[in-house]
Amino acid sequence: MHLRFVILIYNLLLPLALLLMFPGYLVKMVRRGSYGRGFGERLGIYSASKRKILGGLDRPVWIHAVSVGEVNIARKLIAALRDLDDELPIVLSTTTPTGFSIAEKSGAELVIYNPVDLWPVARRALKEINPRALVLVEAEVWPNLVKGAGRQGVEVSLVNARLSLKSERQYRRFRFFAAPVFSMLTRVCVQDKEDIPRWRALGVKVDAIMHLGSIKYDSQGVVEPADSSRFREVLGSYLGGASRRILLAGSTHPGEEGMVGKVYSRLRERFSDLYLIVVPRHVERLDQVLADLRSIGLNPGLRSKMESLEEGDTRDQDCLVIDTTGELGAWYYVADLVVIGKSFLAHGGQNPVEAVFAGKPVFFGPHMENFAALVDLFNAQGCEMQVANEEELEHRLFKELDSSENQPTMVKRAKEAMFVHNGAAQRSAKAVLGN
Repeated sequence: MHLRFVILIYNLLLPLALLLMFPGYLVKMVRRGSYGRGFGERLGIYSASKRKILGGLDRPVWIHAVSVGEVNIARKLIAALRDLDDELPIVLSTTTPTGFSIAEKSGAELVIYNPVDLWPVARRALKEINPRALVLVEAEVWPNLVKGAGRQGVEVSLVNARLSLKSERQYRRFRFFAAPVFSMLTRVCVQDKEDIPRWRALGVKVDAIMHLGSIKYDSQGVVEPADSSRFREVLGSYLGGASRRILLAGSTHPGEEGMVGKVYSRLRERFSDLYLIVVPRHVERLDQVLADLRSIGLNPGLRSKMESLEEGDTRDQDCLVIDTTGELGAWYYVADLVVIGKSFLAHGGQNPVEAVFAGKPVFFGPHMENFAALVDLFNAQGCEMQVANEEELEHRLFKELDSSENQPTMVKRAKEAMFVHNGAAQRSAKAVLGN
């Protein structure tokens, strides 16, 4: 009765919420250009070609991943599922256009946009896909989709389950509504043992919780992206063949480009071979990013134009902004030093693991709330990645640039800290298949 009541309230409020959000959605469609792509799929309506593909799949595993980060986790999971059964059909859904472009390289038989969680839409999508299992990545638990899957006898797994302190507080506040929804999950695969009681407190059944480690932090099967070697060549040509040490600021948020730019400007007075590459988290902020860098005396170039410029056209450009999407992982391998964004002037942090896997010294600011357990892991290993402010960041970067002695130690310790998560993708794949 409790669950029915919650679902009823949810289905009464969701259409109203979607109606209120629609103007903002339209703005995003205009700003991002391709945001309206797959509009029919978001309503559970598929093209003839995709319906034909679905018709040829024998009860696929349906994996849902919201955007880029979740899709990259899904790609690892898919590889692990293929190791267990190389003929296993897989459908991968995502919400964002950037996530979709990466999902297309996942090896899934079909990539679609995730249906909005209206009851008739979720029911239609489940009927069309007819999955043997539904896999949700990290934190996407949609009530109608989960309930509909349960009605069809489909097991629902939440893999790489993530519960930030902010999310936990919100769920606890509305536990009356959240607990019945979480109780419908067949299994919840958590990243850290410390999360087990927190998920139990939110209504997940005790026997449904499994501690399997983080797929995101699983280094097994990680290889250098093929694009990184090409990026090195293109960058070398862009810089006129000059040998430079690359300081990369990844997934930056408002104000952080200017902060890192100031640090870079001061450091290059001592280290003339230093070169800055900035990768904003949201490309639609490009105009503001360029303005902030120019305001401190830098003249940035653009990744989208670097391959078309004639020799000599870049002589006045003293930093580079990556204004293309889906390339950050490859650029980490090009870098010599990495600064993680959303950790200085914004809160929550961004994932530093890809940079660690790339074998680079990594630094982040005081606000890594979304990755607190990981930061604790690094701190316990003596990695000394976290800095308090702009001044400390400059000091630590100076030390790394002035001597290479510390670099192997930091990199080695960081990789050792990640060892506890090795095999997480394989363990999660087995759990999803009920092995």
